[in-house]
Amino acid sequence: MDQTDKMTRRGLLGGLSLAALLPSSVLAADLYANTVWRTMSDAEWRRRLPRDAYQILRHEDTERPFTSPLLNEHRSGRFVCIGCDLPLFNSTAKYDSGTGWPSFWEAIPGSIGRKPDYALGVLRTEYHCARCLGHHGHVFNDGPRPSGLRYCNNGWALKFVPV
Repeated sequence: MDQTDKMTRRGLLGGLSLAALLPSSVLAADLYANTVWRTMSDAEWRRRLPRDAYQILRHEDTERPFTSPLLNEHRSGRFVCIGCDLPLFNSTAKYDSGTGWPSFWEAIPGSIGRKPDYALGVLRTEYHCARCLGHHGHVFNDGPRPSGLRYCNNGWALKFVPV
């Protein structure tokens, strides 16, 4: 048993004991999934993900604009994290921002986390998948109504699941 297995089992046991304190809407399986995704090594992520997705999700890279096949995806469905399949956006929130990246005016509640990003020398708000912590993009205050937000997402960090 390697260190990752020990951490995963420890996380699972801790998560299961914590599950007794949580509302019934939070499943122990969700707690286990969070533990598994967050304890994967960089090498495991590299093996699991396509090269572009790996660079974006795990190293906060940015794809070139207008290169994502999801940019012109207009079917009904959900956009999910390519790293762990957590649904992040509904197709009804997608719009053409003209920026060259898939853009959304609303995320599915509870699906993303945010943090300050000063990488370009100016404050931006980075967002990531709430389950696996994979980087997805940045959120800006120049989007359409009703939210006024633009979640500018790297398309290679998403999968589309039609409904």
